[in-house]
Amino acid sequence: MKKSVLAMAVAASALAVGAAQAEVKIGFLGGFTGGIESLVPPIYESAELAVQHVNEQGGLLGGEQISMPTGDTTCSDASAASNAADRLVNSEEVTAIVGALCTGATIAAANNAAIPGGVVMVSPASTAPAVSELDDNDLVFRTVPSDAFQGEALAKMLLDKGIEEVVVTYVNNDYGRGLSDAFAATYEAEGGTVAENLAHEDNRADYRSELGTLSATGVPNLVVLAYADTSGQTVLRQAYEGGMFTQYIGADGMVGSGLIEGVGGDVLEGMIATRPGSPDTPGTERFVELAEAAGVEHDEVFASQSYDAAFLLALAIEQNGSAEREGLSEALRSVSSAPGEVILPGEWEKAVELIAAGEEINYEGASGSHEFDEAGDVPGVVEEMAVEDGEFVGKGFLDL
Repeated sequence: MKKSVLAMAVAASALAVGAAQAEVKIGFLGGFTGGIESLVPPIYESAELAVQHVNEQGGLLGGEQISMPTGDTTCSDASAASNAADRLVNSEEVTAIVGALCTGATIAAANNAAIPGGVVMVSPASTAPAVSELDDNDLVFRTVPSDAFQGEALAKMLLDKGIEEVVVTYVNNDYGRGLSDAFAATYEAEGGTVAENLAHEDNRADYRSELGTLSATGVPNLVVLAYADTSGQTVLRQAYEGGMFTQYIGADGMVGSGLIEGVGGDVLEGMIATRPGSPDTPGTERFVELAEAAGVEHDEVFASQSYDAAFLLALAIEQNGSAEREGLSEALRSVSSAPGEVILPGEWEKAVELIAAGEEINYEGASGSHEFDEAGDVPGVVEEMAVEDGEFVGKGFLDL
């Protein structure tokens, strides 16, 4: 999978560079390798689908095509993220960036390349509260709600299910710490007990020491806030081998087919989790239709948010009237919020006509509305997930 996704990304970039017509570059920063590599294909393909819709409907800025050069952050390596972003910003000279995906990668890319270069980034997957705290000159946005929101939702979901005592282990980075803090604060404030809360380092082969400490509490409910392809997978596999817990619980970084393939569907049967969801809106319905027609897995985690990130950036460039970086964040806020004529996923020609006529537009996207607040954050919904018959399935949105 890793090789096929990288090959697809390189091929797409090469074809775009070889095109004879003028082009506008929107970069894509993703963890094509590392802790979330099994989650990345539909995220990347959804962003590509947005680009395809723009290009097939006449392009932007009077007929220019979008190309999407890519960079691999590896998810966990800040140096790799910084280097990939630097290449996109200073060598590829992109106008804007979709990404990064993992929070640490987004923060490193923003601080070391995008912010100094004046490049707008829109992440479809970086959920840690730390993103909101960046001194970013209004350049870093996200189409996914903060983990301050998801942590609260996960806590209330467990209490509603009568799970009143848990142990937690989280990956020791911005994502894991932020989500763990948000979860524990709400869970304990609402009457739950976190019997033990341990950080762990990613990419280790053995977590039996941490698991021994957690299981010594006698609590049967294990919350793992980590990544499906690295530590999260190993923790759950070793927990099962040790017969330590009866209920597994996770969040968005764990919701992927790679986790089930690595640990086993029978082992994970009954596992529950949360992830950012897409509300039942006309924009969501339209995206499902478009994605199914294109063979894109629309129901995978962060797929709809990725489509929105790419489509919003294209709209903002059109609104800004050029491929220049200056003024793009203001244009992004304009096209994403009311008032204005509603634009749904795929409605590029309609948007271009309205912008040309001087009319305001309001994109209502695949993952809902994107009324960015001062920090570049959006409200959102959280979906309950569960492993049933060897796959993650949606169980409905959580009412907070």
